Amino acid sequence: MRIVAVADTHLFHTQLVVPQGDVFVHAGDLCRFGDLDELAEAAAWIRSLPHRYKVVVAGNHDWAFVHHPREARALLGEGVVYLEDSGACIEGVTFWGSPWQPAFHDWAFNLPRGEALAEKWSAIPEGLDVLITHSPPFGIGDRSWFEERCGCADLMARVLQVKPRLHLFGHIHEDGGVFRQEGVTCFANVTTWECERAPTVLDIEGEVVTEIEVPKARRG
Repeated sequence: MRIVAVADTHLFHTQLVVPQGDVFVHAGDLCRFGDLDELAEAAAWIRSLPHRYKVVVAGNHDWAFVHHPREARALLGEGVVYLEDSGACIEGVTFWGSPWQPAFHDWAFNLPRGEALAEKWSAIPEGLDVLITHSPPFGIGDRSWFEERCGCADLMARVLQVKPRLHLFGHIHEDGGVFRQEGVTCFANVTTWECERAPTVLDIEGEVVTEIEVPKARRG
């Protein structure tokens, strides 16, 4: 299975060249301010992509999923799988998605660090292939401009416990990339930072996750 993943497009999607693949994943922040009109624009773009399967997790800019959850999900359309503390199985590969993050200004899906976030992460099941969160785990792909680590320690603890083969996330624009540590999980901050970075392309075959190099390309 080839996964093509992005995050933090913030309505700059028309400038983005999206490679071919089996599953398109958006790990949150489709919008800028997050109203239904913005979401409709982003959803139309996602539906226009040729990928057979499309999976979306909301981010802190995607307020429509908080204020108008039914309408927001309907705007995505039947061909798009929306995950909010929920899972899906696609051609035998299991996915789980969650939009939460450590409190960040006054945005959507904020929760305080500690018990509240740990409770959300506790729902992540074992035996998972692909975990999608908007927030990064602490210590991986979470370094800001000020060299501050912004990820969630409780999320990292849960990932180390359940050991998904692949963990996709965004949110922190400055630290995109694929990260491998000892263990079974491949981590990827798939931010496109409003099209400053290309989408991330990863192949899953058996127990192996392989990054496919993609040159940065923007439409004229």
